[in-house]
Amino acid sequence: MSVRVRFAPSPTGLLHVGALRTVLFDFLLRQKEGGSLILRIEDTDRSRYNPDSEQEFVDTLKWVGIEFDEGPHVGGPNAPYRQSERKDAGLYQEAVERLLAEGNAYKAFDTPQELEEMRELQQLNKKATGYFGGGWRDATPEMVTAAEAEGKPFVVRQKVPHGRKIVLQDLVRGRLEWESDVLDDQVLLKADGMPTYHLAAMVDDHAMGITHVLRGEEWLPSAPKHALLFEQLGWEAPIFVHCPVIIGADGKKLSKRHGATRVLDYAGQGILPVALKNFIALIGWSPGED
Repeated sequence: MSVRVRFAPSPTGLLHVGALRTVLFDFLLRQKEGGSLILRIEDTDRSRYNPDSEQEFVDTLKWVGIEFDEGPHVGGPNAPYRQSERKDAGLYQEAVERLLAEGNAYKAFDTPQELEEMRELQQLNKKATGYFGGGWRDATPEMVTAAEAEGKPFVVRQKVPHGRKIVLQDLVRGRLEWESDVLDDQVLLKADGMPTYHLAAMVDDHAMGITHVLRGEEWLPSAPKHALLFEQLGWEAPIFVHCPVIIGADGKKLSKRHGATRVLDYAGQGILPVALKNFIALIGWSPGED
């Protein structure tokens, strides 16, 4: 089987060991099975965008010995490879319009104050927080038209069906099941017209023919909504692989914001790339004799 895997970092900081482990697994799967490794820059969060991060990713991975078959710096048949540029090409809007037309998404005009009041009421009643329909899930076309005529800002939310089971076959964890009633209607398109990760990544994975999505287990709560989104768009979902995260001495996940060391700092300490790759690849694994 020829695989197509992608490393899709957000350029909001420096490359740390947790992200390196993910792309290393992508790289090893590509090496074992044959296929392509794609670099895609997920820069839809413009408030946290760091223009220096993208080049840092490329330089760091080149030092480690990981190079890409497709990406913004090498080109390829699926260009552009930055989501901000793909958004400008209308790729995400097309998916949104389809979801709206087929009743799998809706426009929600809630104000920030209304959303905060909803959250506080849910907490007061000891219920799960989230958007489980609100006032706009079943709004009439006339209500939506009137709100648009007033120029009210809106987001587009995924319409999660009630009363069904969502099943996902994970390559690491096996069969996973969720009841749809516990899933909230996540935002797909923000008020400024930018897609969220939940929309952009799924659209791009389909468009780029990604066969395997390797990511940390922190994405498991979103996995059923992602699987549902592929179904609602009539696309075959890739194989999902949710890997355990690397944790620090305090038991918390290493991340850009918590405890993670910049990968290139290890280079400054004289650590060889092959040693770093070997160590990271074997974290959490044993030969079964320990």
